[in-house]
Amino acid sequence: MRASSFEVSIICLDKLMGLQLVESMKELLRTNNPTVIAFATALLRAEGIDCFELDVHMSVLEGSIGVMPRRLMVIDKESFRARAILRDNDIELPEN
Repeated sequence: MRASSFEVSIICLDKLMGLQLVESMKELLRTNNPTVIAFATALLRAEGIDCFELDVHMSVLEGSIGVMPRRLMVIDKESFRARAILRDNDIELPEN
């Protein structure tokens, strides 16, 4: 399995029904540049796509030198639309 297709499961609680749902997530973007992550997050949230940033606090362990890349994750069913939005805004994405 390639790093760009890394999947993680998150548990979402449905407050209305009290059900526990598990959604699969895909890695959309991996970069050392925090401005690219911020721009991508703003674009996705403006389109109503929830995203989650992983490895945000790794800079504490690395000494804030930017060695550890941050990852932007989206729910699997939103990944196609999210990739299209980022490509339309000239953000380079890894191939799946």
